[in-house]
Amino acid sequence: MTPMKQTGKAVHPAAKMYAEEYRQGQLSRREFLVRASALGVATATAYSMIGLNPAEAMGHRQTPPMGGTLRIQMEVRALKDPRTYDWSQMANVSRGFLEYLVEYNADGSFSGILLDSWEVNDEATQYTLRLRPGVKWNNGDDFTAADVAANFEGWCDADAEGNSMAARMGAMVDPNTNRAVEGAIEIVDDLTVRLNLPSADITIIPGIADYPSAIQHRDLIGTNPLDHGVGTGAYRITNYEVGVQATLERNTDHEYWGEAYLDQIDFIDLGQDPAAWLAGAEAGEFDMTYETVGEFVDLFAAIGWEQSDVVTAATVVIRPNQNNAPYDNLQVRQAIAKAVDPQVCLDLGINGQGELAENHHVCPIHPEYAELPPLEIDKDAAYALLQESGHADFEFEIMSIDDDYRRNTTDAVAAQLRDAGFTVTRTVIPGSTFWNDWTSYPFSSTNWNHRELGVMILNLAYRSGVAWNESGFANEEFDTLLDQANGIQDAGARREIMVRLQTIMQEQAVTLQPYWRSLFRHHTGSVVNAEMHPKFEINVHYLGVEA
Repeated sequence: MTPMKQTGKAVHPAAKMYAEEYRQGQLSRREFLVRASALGVATATAYSMIGLNPAEAMGHRQTPPMGGTLRIQMEVRALKDPRTYDWSQMANVSRGFLEYLVEYNADGSFSGILLDSWEVNDEATQYTLRLRPGVKWNNGDDFTAADVAANFEGWCDADAEGNSMAARMGAMVDPNTNRAVEGAIEIVDDLTVRLNLPSADITIIPGIADYPSAIQHRDLIGTNPLDHGVGTGAYRITNYEVGVQATLERNTDHEYWGEAYLDQIDFIDLGQDPAAWLAGAEAGEFDMTYETVGEFVDLFAAIGWEQSDVVTAATVVIRPNQNNAPYDNLQVRQAIAKAVDPQVCLDLGINGQGELAENHHVCPIHPEYAELPPLEIDKDAAYALLQESGHADFEFEIMSIDDDYRRNTTDAVAAQLRDAGFTVTRTVIPGSTFWNDWTSYPFSSTNWNHRELGVMILNLAYRSGVAWNESGFANEEFDTLLDQANGIQDAGARREIMVRLQTIMQEQAVTLQPYWRSLFRHHTGSVVNAEMHPKFEINVHYLGVEA
């Protein structure tokens, strides 16, 4: 795909400030790229600003040979309205024909796909989005600003059940109507959309790079793409069987605007058990894993498959839901938190393949992360709190999916609670049914993807009433501070608010969030451009196979 081009405009002043912070050692390269490119600075320009040769620093995807079939091991989940996608696997299939305005790259930068470029004003209250010219839908219609405006309108519809994009739109959503603020979405011309925000928001570009933001035709907002197949990408779905297999084939009736190499991609669902994945690999049933976990990282390497890995803010939470008793009791939640040592979860849950976390879901690689005092783990104090709460006789049931790292991590939590005197039952649910109710279980574990900013994950998972708030946490002070943090471009200043946000998470014992995951993928030597993405993204347009 053609990278976002630089328009010759003046570089955003905040980006210049970030470059100076990088030179002074206050920012990592990834942090600088996230911030600068989100403001519309082309990646090549961003590298130049910090004294690096863009051609050497950026690297380049290989150009695969044309043709061939690639088989990918991955769960095949039911598709639905993309705004309500809640797992990356859904988007990895539909990304073959439903594309995105912006993509997030492994180096931390953002680049345009259906956007040619964008500009952000100094206050981060106005975003000017310039569309890539010459793009057509596979039904023959031109891709225009009307499509982009319609998608933003749909994303801002907070009444649409399961629409997590509303949490990414921030101040653009009118709390009185649960729709876009009047005048917030402006069509300037056929290839330009302007967003006029009532208050500053630095999360817009990262938000529209996330997997539920697939761009639908203006007349198909809210529909299931499997029902119509209309998109701008190079492929079409020819077979889709949930839990079994999905097939993408090159759409020879559509003149694709970009580049694509493969003739066919098969997503093969081998279930949740990594042992079945390894057996499938040894039997030659597929060429590339969606991810590889735990002890199987070494086992796949042992059979000669190539490895790609990346450090991320991906994680697992084991959360009580405060809409269910006794988890509405603060002492109960605090007792749970005091009883569980994150190190044990890291060691037993993911074979030590990650870094310790601190129960507040903000990662040290997030620009605004604030260091807090170490967690205090005290099993005797935990049981004393449980007794004070009046729930020492309660039987705690902890649910998880039947897989590897999530089951193992949840087992580690249950064992530690038992050691502290809790009565605990473990319930393991097959993946085919677990995901249907993942937000509403009283006490369960869930995996969460990497997000580029700490405020992004707090907006998605812990703001009062949002679609993905599985903990049932609602706190007015937290929401107000989060609104303030969303509008601060300088990460140092944002960190001052983050201290309190992270502290509230710990004080209120909102969730157990014990570690940050390193992510792994394995593939045969014939697969081209199969590198692991920090957010599990697979863009089939980039992939290829060598004979």
